[in-house]
Amino acid sequence: SVKTVSSMTAKNFQNSLQKVVNSTSFPKYVYNRNPRNLEKLCIAYKPDGWHLEKPGRSYWHRLFVERSSRALTAYVKHYTGHIPVQASTKEWAIRKHLYSAVDKGAYFNLSRVLASRCLQFGITEMYSEFQPTEEIDGCDTNLQIFINELKNCGVTLKEPERYINPRSSDLERPDKAWDYF
Repeated sequence: SVKTVSSMTAKNFQNSLQKVVNSTSFPKYVYNRNPRNLEKLCIAYKPDGWHLEKPGRSYWHRLFVERSSRALTAYVKHYTGHIPVQASTKEWAIRKHLYSAVDKGAYFNLSRVLASRCLQFGITEMYSEFQPTEEIDGCDTNLQIFINELKNCGVTLKEPERYINPRSSDLERPDKAWDYF
């Protein structure tokens, strides 16, 4: 007779589950096939450049906004040069909802589209040279409208610092959490 789950007792179910676990072999090594995972954990490599170069090269993702005479393009660029997320008023799906491709409404709506694409892709933090203004009345430029709306949609415009494992020879080492308990 065929046993169903409802007719199995808890002990029988536990025995069958134990047999499956014992017969399954687990791998000794796990390979990370998602490089973004290390960026989320803040342990991925972040290029710093040389110490004589100007600052601003230490990022995983960077926001770029370009305006031409007829279109507005915003994209996120990875430090390797790859562009994972891009939105432009050249796209017909965006352009057909806009009065003009380069006015304040275009900046506002393009930032919403870019923010939703970033969140779908898993990019929640990025480096930007532009920072949002705190006061709503003071954001009169198109770029400030773009940046403020990007922030309101849930994208942080500052990347967290990279965690560097302290060495035993370092002068300043962070205290261990278990020393306080």
